[in-house]
Amino acid sequence: MACLGSVRLCARVEKLCQIGQNAQVRRKASSVKLKQFVDLPLTRSAVKSCQTAVPGSRLLSSVRSQQPGSLPEYRVDPYQLVDDDLKNVHFDIQEELRRHTSHDELYTIAQYYFDGQGKCLRPMLCLLLSHALNFHIHKKDKPLPEAQRRVAMISEMVHSASLIHDDVIDCSDFRRGKPSVNVLWNHKKVAMSGDFILAVASILIARINNDDVTICLGQVLTDLVQGEFMQLGSKETENERFTHYLTKTYRKTASLIANYLKAESMLAGADEGLTELAFQYGRNVGLAFQLVDDLLDFVASSSALGKPAAADLKLGLATAPVLFACEKYPELNAMIMRRFQEPGDVEHAFELVHKSQGLEQTQFLARKHCVEAQRLAERIAESPYQKGLLVVTDLVLNRMK
Repeated sequence: MACLGSVRLCARVEKLCQIGQNAQVRRKASSVKLKQFVDLPLTRSAVKSCQTAVPGSRLLSSVRSQQPGSLPEYRVDPYQLVDDDLKNVHFDIQEELRRHTSHDELYTIAQYYFDGQGKCLRPMLCLLLSHALNFHIHKKDKPLPEAQRRVAMISEMVHSASLIHDDVIDCSDFRRGKPSVNVLWNHKKVAMSGDFILAVASILIARINNDDVTICLGQVLTDLVQGEFMQLGSKETENERFTHYLTKTYRKTASLIANYLKAESMLAGADEGLTELAFQYGRNVGLAFQLVDDLLDFVASSSALGKPAAADLKLGLATAPVLFACEKYPELNAMIMRRFQEPGDVEHAFELVHKSQGLEQTQFLARKHCVEAQRLAERIAESPYQKGLLVVTDLVLNRMK
């Protein structure tokens, strides 16, 4: 089957990006003005794909057909706004891990990625949203209750546990510019250390003592495993590939951000509408983050990424830039089906992506999600933290690592 034409493919992505509920960015003081990316207007077609992307999904306006405008300039640093709550998050995680084991090697492996070198995007977003909702609901800021701080900490634990499992599955060599955990210890011990982190995180979730929050955060683990299974497979027809890719992206990346922000809103006492807003903001930020991540795999240097370039192709993964590039270069279809395993496939696919509009279309799609996240954040009462939520979208979109 021939690849979809560019207009039809962009239209298909427009609808697929309406996946519903079931479905170093560090300390950069930002003057937010979203960059104008290549204008590839998304049209119609593929309107029926949303329901097949994620069972039970609702139609949402996460992608619009017009070219969005730029944000006003806000000089706020989201990380600085929540610095008091965020600065000890890795230390607190290490304390919890130590508290739950007397086995020194298990502790050493489990705490390896909690060295302060990560972006801390997820806990930062949890804390930022919690403060923003305090302003929205109570008309003033106040110290966050322990439960909300704990959710932020757990978000980093679950994310890091997923990285450990990914490194085992992918046999990665580097992560965050240093040897990955599976290079230093054997795979069995590393896999069990990831399980240990999740077990400690589950104990912390139980201590929150809120059934709705427990169910919400439990969904993240379900999605992570399903997303990983989806990544191990591929679809034969082009019509199904973007559905597969975006659903996998939601489950592996966006679900964690969306559901943890939803949990924070529940703990803040938000009503159903505000809770849904928090979820959708997180979903759009999460999808944009992964789209940019997939883009950087083709354009960022290995030193900036902290891992080898073209890593996804080497793992046999067809991400958004490749799927978009199929329109111009149908020969990519055969490479996708054999997961880039023949000699020269990775190099040839890398070259074709750069010769196509795949990178620009991926960038444009990420921008659409960021604009939708901005629209949602603008419905929260104005405060420095609300402005921080707007700035985050720019940090996600324009990051270089």
